[in-house]
Amino acid sequence: DVRLVESGGGMVEFGGSLRLSCTATGVTISNYPMSWVRKALGKGPERVSRINSAGDVGYYLDSVKGRFTMSRDNAKNTLYLQMDNLRPEDTALYYCSSKAIGLSGQGTQVTVSS
Repeated sequence: DVRLVESGGGMVEFGGSLRLSCTATGVTISNYPMSWVRKALGKGPERVSRINSAGDVGYYLDSVKGRFTMSRDNAKNTLYLQMDNLRPEDTALYYCSSKAIGLSGQGTQVTVSS
């Protein structure tokens, strides 16, 4: 059973922080490029960040640069997204995804109040 399961979402105030996790089962995520993607209500999905198999984060969405940090723990087979200085426009369903595997998780909701 190959799955990606996200956790860590919630409701925070403007300027708050959250750390999202994406734990994989049935697949070793360090073998593949992985992304965090978000989808806000009424909008299309947008890639937030991307990490390659070597562990280098080569992409951040412009609006999150300097506020979000993506990382990976190979021993735990888990991706993280540390989100600081959150803004209301960050409100969205966040999910991890890999085109190489052809898999996305169900997502975790992040809501930021002003």
